[in-house]
This record gives sequence, structure tokens and C-alpha cells, in this order.
Amino acid sequence: MEPTFDPGWTRPVSRRTFLRGTSAVLGAAALAPILAACADKAAGPFDGPASGRVDFANWPLYIDRKRDADGQVVRPSMQRFTKDTGIEVNYREVIPDAEVFYQQIRPYLAAGRPSGWDIAVITNGITLTKMMGLNQLMQLPADMRPNFDRYASDLAKDPDYDPGNQYSMPWQSGVTGIGWNPDLTGGHPVSSLEQLFSGELPGKIGLFSDNVDMPNIVMLAAGIEPEHSTESDWKHAADWLRTKIDRGLRVTFFKQNYINALSSGDVVASIAWSGDIYQENALGAPKGLQFSTPSDGGLIWTDNMVIPVGAEHPVDAITLMDYVYQPQVAAEITEWVAYITPCPSCRDQILADASTVPNEATKRALTALANSPLVFLPPEASKELHTYAPITPEQIPAWTDAFRRYIA
Repeated sequence: MEPTFDPGWTRPVSRRTFLRGTSAVLGAAALAPILAACADKAAGPFDGPASGRVDFANWPLYIDRKRDADGQVVRPSMQRFTKDTGIEVNYREVIPDAEVFYQQIRPYLAAGRPSGWDIAVITNGITLTKMMGLNQLMQLPADMRPNFDRYASDLAKDPDYDPGNQYSMPWQSGVTGIGWNPDLTGGHPVSSLEQLFSGELPGKIGLFSDNVDMPNIVMLAAGIEPEHSTESDWKHAADWLRTKIDRGLRVTFFKQNYINALSSGDVVASIAWSGDIYQENALGAPKGLQFSTPSDGGLIWTDNMVIPVGAEHPVDAITLMDYVYQPQVAAEITEWVAYITPCPSCRDQILADASTVPNEATKRALTALANSPLVFLPPEASKELHTYAPITPEQIPAWTDAFRRYIA
């Protein structure tokens, strides 16, 4: 039996060496005493004032929004940033997939030319690792992010994929687990990967057709811990999935739009991102979709703000990247996107907002958000969560080859 691939790219609800800005020592040896006295150095990319503009590339529907008096969609947190700093934000929802976006800007990065973007949001994994390995990201100035130092969560600081946050600062994190339509399961939960892949659910299941989440989830389903996996494990997991499908497991592979399929009943359950399910229901989905972190293991990932090499407005970029770590601003974003915030102290602001809104439904929604373990991850939740396989740039061909049959 062959799997079905859904061709859609739209993400209806939502969702990593080194450009070193070091200073060069100028002049001949005879001038060394003068240079030492004057401490002259070449200007680095983060020296000098802001230019007044920042070009920000992000995923669709991944920031707060509302309609203004003219009915236009605006982003309050970005408007607040412009008001406070004088820096205009050219914010664009142009990332449907991290690797697809990277391939669009790769020629510019390889040539050291401006890509058109000062900030891009890239998920930890193959693409981020590749960008760092190819010297395509600017090293961030550690002395220009006081809000990050003060308010960032332990999860956000010093991640394994970027020690010391030299090149990245988290935008949001999330959990890859299971979403299901309770109308099709008889109200019964789908709470484990074993259950999802059992072939006993009353309909098709959904998987992603990407080269990150899908392979890592399949490894978990096959009993392999991704973070400790080897190349032989990757082949074993791909063979395990092929056997399941050959024996009758009905699967549709999605790029992004699995939410529509869950809501319409085209699939009964699917691999899903935590925030997508939360948002779909908050936006008034006709069917109350459900989400679970699988009892036999889910994935935790982080979408990171990075500054591509050649960025034209790096000072403006780091200013904005640090700005969103203020609790009031982080709360504004979290209240809309409902993913795991990198600024847990914004919870108090969300509760304060809940206490002042007159609308009871909004009050309940904000209170539920502030108490959601899918937004403010409790320490014990990490026991059920795994990180992506640590793939080196040299291993990417072997990884892709193992799962090629299911990557679209």
C-alpha cells in the first residue's frame, strides 16, 4: 500500500557557523604603540547606532495580531517596538518550511550578500546546523541582550544545538505530539504513538512529510530515542514505517495543512504541533480538536531568531530580538500564538490581563492559557519529551537517504 501525500504548503494555524564581528588590528608593527594607545579597531556589525529599520521573516500566524480601525491586520507588539525605539519593522510571513526558506536565500548567504532579511526564525535541526556550519549566521553580541539574560527560561538559554546562544535566541518552542478529532474516535483519546501507528483507529492517520519531525517521531514510535540514534537506527525506523504501511496502515503525509484534514475528518488523528491545536480551538474550530503528549514520547523543538550573514540592519535586529523578552511584550505574543514561551515570567502579565478584561470568555481563555502545561512547560514534562537527532552536516545525506521515500 502506498502512502498518500497532501500537496498543500499553507500553514493555516501556527508555527541554526559563524560570521564573527571581530575587529581587525590595523597598521604595521611600527604603529603598534600608537594603536595600543588609541585602541583603534575596525567597526564591527553591531557598532554604531540603529538604522531605523528591521526586516523580519517569520512563519505564518506566529505573532500577535488584531484589526485596526480601518480593518487592517496589525501586530501590536511590533507597533509597540516601533513606538519605543523608532525602528520600523518590515514583518513578513514568508517561511512555510525552514529548509524551503533557506534554499531561497542560500545563494545570497553563500556570496556574503544581503538576503533581504535581518531576522529569520529557523527551527533547531538540520537547517540551523547547516547554516552555522557554513558560516552563514552572525555571532550575536552578548552585551546587547539584557532582557534575554534576565528573563529567558532555562530551556531558552545555552541549548545543546547552540551553546551559549552564540547565534540564536528562541522565538517560541513547541511539542510535537498527537492531535485527534474526538468525534471520530468516539471521544476516546489517542494518547500514545503505539496507538497512533496500530492500524486500529477508525480512519487514516496523518504524518508530516518533512525531514525533521517525521523521522524523529517515527524513531520514537519504533522504540528508538532520537537524541541517541545512529545511522543504522535511521534505516531501521524507515523500514519499520514501510512495514507498517505495507501491512495496511493508512497514512496521509502533510506539508503543513493537517489541521484542515483533522477538522474535516479526512484523518482521525495526526502528528501535530501543540500550539496549532490550541489556536484552532481558540479561533472557534467547529470541532474541538484534542492534543496529547504521547505517553511513549514526544518531541520538543525551538524556533530561533537568527541574523543571516550580510544582514543590512544588525543593530536593529538584535534590538528587536532582545525587546521581545520583556514580560509585557512576551505576554502579548504568547496570548496569541499559544506556544511554549521562552519568557516564563510573562505568565504573571497574562493573569493580570485576565483579571482586567470585561469579557468573561476572554478572561477564561487567558486564565486557561496561563495554566496550560503546553505553554508554561512544567519540569516533569521533560521526562516524556525528546530532542531531535543530533545530525552533523556530514550525516545529512545518510539521514535524507534513509527517509527519502516519505519526504516530499
